[in-house]
Amino acid sequence: MARTIQRFKDVRRWALVAACAPLVMLAGCPQNQGAAKAKVPANATAPAIASGRSGQAGQAVKSAVAKAQPVDPARAYKDQQLINHAEQLYRNGVDNYSAGHLDAARASFDAAVDAMLTSGMDLKGDPQLADEFDHLLNAVNSLEMAALKQGNGFSPTIEEAPLDAANQVTFPANPALTAKVEAELKTTQSDFPLVINQYVAGFISYFSNSQTGHAHLLRSLERAGKYKAMISKDLRDQGVPQDLIYLAVAESGFQPQALNAHSGAGGMWQFMPTGAYGLTRNGWFDERFDPEKSSKAYAQYMKSLYNQFGDWYLAMAAYDWGPGNVQRAVMRTGYADFWELYRRNVLPGETKNYVPGIIAAIIMAKNPTQYGLDKMVPEPAVVSDTVTVDDAVDLRLVADITNTTLPEIVALNPSLLRMTTPRDVPFDLHIPVGTSELFASRIKQIPEDKRDTWRFHVVHDGETLDAIATAFHTHASDIAEENGVAANDSVDAGDELVIPIATARAVAHPQTYKVRRGDTLVTVADRFGVTVEQLRRWNHLRSNAVRTGSSLRVSEPVKLAPKTRMRGRSSHGHARSHNSSVSSHSKSTSSERATSKKSSAKSKHVASKTKRKAAR
Repeated sequence: MARTIQRFKDVRRWALVAACAPLVMLAGCPQNQGAAKAKVPANATAPAIASGRSGQAGQAVKSAVAKAQPVDPARAYKDQQLINHAEQLYRNGVDNYSAGHLDAARASFDAAVDAMLTSGMDLKGDPQLADEFDHLLNAVNSLEMAALKQGNGFSPTIEEAPLDAANQVTFPANPALTAKVEAELKTTQSDFPLVINQYVAGFISYFSNSQTGHAHLLRSLERAGKYKAMISKDLRDQGVPQDLIYLAVAESGFQPQALNAHSGAGGMWQFMPTGAYGLTRNGWFDERFDPEKSSKAYAQYMKSLYNQFGDWYLAMAAYDWGPGNVQRAVMRTGYADFWELYRRNVLPGETKNYVPGIIAAIIMAKNPTQYGLDKMVPEPAVVSDTVTVDDAVDLRLVADITNTTLPEIVALNPSLLRMTTPRDVPFDLHIPVGTSELFASRIKQIPEDKRDTWRFHVVHDGETLDAIATAFHTHASDIAEENGVAANDSVDAGDELVIPIATARAVAHPQTYKVRRGDTLVTVADRFGVTVEQLRRWNHLRSNAVRTGSSLRVSEPVKLAPKTRMRGRSSHGHARSHNSSVSSHSKSTSSERATSKKSSAKSKHVASKTKRKAAR
């Protein structure tokens, strides 16, 4: 656990560094600027978000604000109150994570973003708030992707990409290997211009003879099976060589959730957080991590680079180092040739390795028998049903009603930054093949305003309401009431039950919970992901005794100066990935929508309060 927490702190520190760096429209690996890969220090800590703005980036923003218009003290005061509130919620998340309360941590991170989106203040037009929201979004997104989702077992551990593992390796010349590969290329079919020289031969030697290098390459090519057909179509549609699919070997090893904490590059194709790639990035999801959408963006971007340079090797170098840098190197030397730029030592070390390393991977993948890859078994293609949801649905509920597991749902939806779908934003949710009808029928049994908290359960042999209630940290009487059965009735195997869950989220006002019969501080603390000590401190209790019917604070009170009037949740607020602004659409007010949804959900739910049998 200590190592996981430290990784969480390390990621946050470097996410903040990346957020404060100049915004560059580059894609590729973390060394896009030619710098060596940074090592995250072992003693890195988790500073407040505000500290990220204390440098040149923050001063530049303050200067721009000052020049643009006179400072309105009242407006500045309101801005600072909102910023302080969002940062307090963020710190609550860090504290909860450190204590091992992952659900409570995620709720706090979500609430930090929601606090700004629902504040009713102008996040787009106010430079100070726009700056804060951008920093908060970068920090939260990076933390949830790299720490919460990878650290809690919901997502697979991200392996090092093959070229990252080889970054510090030196390759002596091997004329015999070069001659052997040259002979192989005469019969190798490829739509990409393959070449062999001492640089490419060096990587072939590494991937063949290094146990680590060979293992990384093998695993990458196995994972490629999950997305190969999809990527091939995207490349074909853009007129990009099919064998440029292997650029993902260098970028991520075909891992959709790969994230570089130093640069902020993310996804299978390692796009930077900023850039005109046509990918949406907001407080709910990041399409850089969506295999389908990011692969389309990759094909389009690679085609545009080829149109700019007229050479696939230079296009690859530009993808890694940035087109502006490559263009300047060409202008400075007069050579529009990658290998000439290599020999003249005008390329950074990472880009020198990048192109020959990918060529080596292509040659080896096209000749598997010669390089010990013939027994490789590609992973099966990822397939799914897709349903569009318009409001927040917890992924655990999705797993419940599709009879699958949470890790499987997370794997099918790697772009989601939270364990829930967006609120008031349509989202194409991927679920297991053949479950779309089951999803549609079962989701109707859950009130719309409860789908981000409630659960669903199909009764197994021997289960009782009490046992089910204990498993879900709720009350048997609540389950009975919501399902139209008596509390002392038995349940049969196959019965479908709606499971009401009482939860609290860290919001502007501390959430309270009304103590039920049988509750103790221990059970309440467990339900809301906090500690008994926190409950005692927040509620000024001298003992662990609680009185039935009393109200307990179950989230930390946030101390603010006099509050400004806050408007309700806006149905049109979400961040754009390339300019960190909040888009606006003309829609009905959120209060009207919420009232309509709640009324509709209640009438539907009341009508369905009968004992349900599972679909056979």
